[in-house]
Amino acid sequence: MIPMPEPAHDSFPLNTLLDRNGTTAAVIVTHNRVELLKGSLGVVCSQTHRVDKVIVVDNGADDAVRDLVDATAGDRGVYVPSKTNLGGAGGFALGFLTALSLGMDAVWCADDDGRPADDSVLETLYDVAERNRLAEVSPVVCNIDEPGRLAFPLRQGVVWRRRLSELRGDFLPGIASLFNGALISAGTMEVIGVPDYRLFIRGDEVEYHRRLVRSGLPFGTCLTTSYLHPDGSDEFRPILGGRMHTQYPDSEFKRYFTYRNRGFLMNQPGMRRLLPQEYARFAWYFLVKKKDPEGFREWLKLLRQGQQEKFYRP
Repeated sequence: MIPMPEPAHDSFPLNTLLDRNGTTAAVIVTHNRVELLKGSLGVVCSQTHRVDKVIVVDNGADDAVRDLVDATAGDRGVYVPSKTNLGGAGGFALGFLTALSLGMDAVWCADDDGRPADDSVLETLYDVAERNRLAEVSPVVCNIDEPGRLAFPLRQGVVWRRRLSELRGDFLPGIASLFNGALISAGTMEVIGVPDYRLFIRGDEVEYHRRLVRSGLPFGTCLTTSYLHPDGSDEFRPILGGRMHTQYPDSEFKRYFTYRNRGFLMNQPGMRRLLPQEYARFAWYFLVKKKDPEGFREWLKLLRQGQQEKFYRP
């Protein structure tokens, strides 16, 4: 994550700030995981702060998903099938645009393999957003199998945290895990747009975070509520005694999108200064730690493909 610059002033257009009195649409993206979706849908629909619309973007166009949405969300449900797999990026883009077309004032993100930790998550997010005058707020993302652990390592100051108990305070400004329980105002989307479909999977949330940072709008993470998600921390491999991390997903498919999309990201305004560090970290990981020059060559090829915006799929 890149640090959030200090805004020139603390006055923002009112329509960019979250307001509990407005309407909220939950946006959930799914693909061929109807059994997992049941858990997410159930908790989303039972929130103490009631969601007005439950938009499910189905990248598998499965009738079983339609039936589940009808049975769980009732007249609040909006089923959006896609016969093309849009990935997470395209799915959330379609879901966000659907929410905007319905006149919603905010979107609350979820996916099929994760869920809010309890039925008060949305209410807590609105509490924190109004107290801090935020355009976006996220919960902490915790391991669904061990909620005391973070699903992804989180940097607080210069220290990487891996457990919920290690986090300090109740609000972390300028850092957010987007799409996993994030609450975003419709006015903010007027400023930063919707996710980039070209990224498909991997890095789309980082690129969206980059836009949010550059907008100067206030955002952050609420440390007193959480979103549960399958563990992803194993992908982040510590180097140099844990002072830095590299990312090495467990499948060639995931590595393709991760490294190609990171190449695109490192070429964007606000990220370019991190490119020397990117070369150093991955050179160290592949050449020194793994002793895998072929892996480094493949990483370099995908990085350059992303830099050249060649968004081909394997």
